[in-house]
Amino acid sequence: MLDEKVLAVLERLCQEDAEERERGVAQELRSRAVAQTTGRFLFSLVAPQNACEVLEIGGSRGYSSIWLAAGVRILGGSVLSLERDPAKCEAWRRNVSDAGLEEWAELVEGDAFETLPEIEDVFDVVFIDAEKEDYERLFALGRPKLEPGGLVVADNVLSHEEWLGAYSHARQADPSLVSVTVPLDRGLELSAVLGEPLE
Repeated sequence: MLDEKVLAVLERLCQEDAEERERGVAQELRSRAVAQTTGRFLFSLVAPQNACEVLEIGGSRGYSSIWLAAGVRILGGSVLSLERDPAKCEAWRRNVSDAGLEEWAELVEGDAFETLPEIEDVFDVVFIDAEKEDYERLFALGRPKLEPGGLVVADNVLSHEEWLGAYSHARQADPSLVSVTVPLDRGLELSAVLGEPLE
């Protein structure tokens, strides 16, 4: 639920992101958080699901993690977030703690290409918000962790169409998925898993 602690941290992170963009902080050093309406969308996506298990690939400083964790807290569930940048991991832990969501969110620190194959859990939702050139490989690693009915959400598919147009096209051409581009903020590709991928 969105209590005062959660809302206060979300607002602070929004302000930090806006200030960093205004100052021209280098992209790799910024939080690169999702837009606020995308955060609300993610919350709305997971909140109605009972015991929703979420895998987030690219946790940064925890802005989207907090939206997701606040959502799964309502009917039970958890968020497992992957992030490789040590400074962002430190900020993630602090921000999630400040929001009072440690019980519903866990961080795995390290390169997702190394940590993701070691994760044996099955998830209901996989959220990809990482380096754009890595989406295809991250999708391939994340999909086996979803059963039919699971959902992959990928951010930035319209703002970075030169990188991710092919990603969206591949998902929409896959008969084992139902995939749609949602023109919200920077663009989201939602891909529902119907069954096993075709060989």
